[in-house]
Amino acid sequence: MANGRTGFENDATNMKLEALPKLAAPGAGLPKIELIFSRFRFGWALRTRSREQFSALFESERVQILALARSCDAETGARPVLIDRLRGMEDSSRYWSVFMTLDHLRIVNLAVAGAIRALGKGELPDRVARTADVKPDPAADITAIDDFERSCEFLSTCAQQVPDLKTSQRFDHPWFGPMDAGGWHALGAVHMSIHRKQIERILRV
Repeated sequence: MANGRTGFENDATNMKLEALPKLAAPGAGLPKIELIFSRFRFGWALRTRSREQFSALFESERVQILALARSCDAETGARPVLIDRLRGMEDSSRYWSVFMTLDHLRIVNLAVAGAIRALGKGELPDRVARTADVKPDPAADITAIDDFERSCEFLSTCAQQVPDLKTSQRFDHPWFGPMDAGGWHALGAVHMSIHRKQIERILRV
């Protein structure tokens, strides 16, 4: 009984670990061709869509995500589900629950809001943006719904407080390179869209 565990407990733990899907490490990024295509699509969206359109997209996705999350009971929302990888999503993100997805969105929304606020002041955030740093808590529960909603409010407020999102300062994104506040604002909306689709797939399984 080393480590205070019986042989049966160790066997059960090993079985659980073996049952987990084998996924790429967090921060592994996208396949090269997909990354090139994603950069082109996002760059085109930045050139052809307005600030108001990205704000409207963000709010639309927010409403849809909240409706989906609130349709879950505590058990369903906390159950991780393996899905096929969506375009724009790392392989390590394929085995999340609805509430884990909301927790990820909360983390990213707060980070995007912080970037917008700093760039709007002519400053740079005091950190490096890394996809491996925004993975959710596996124990995320139903409280993630309210936390997600508050993060959306914070991001929207930060963006509204910057009169001109075309800032001179730029902050590096690991996939899209240096972006002004407008780029980060747009990314927040597009990112919500990707994970709304993820939640829909989780709930279909």
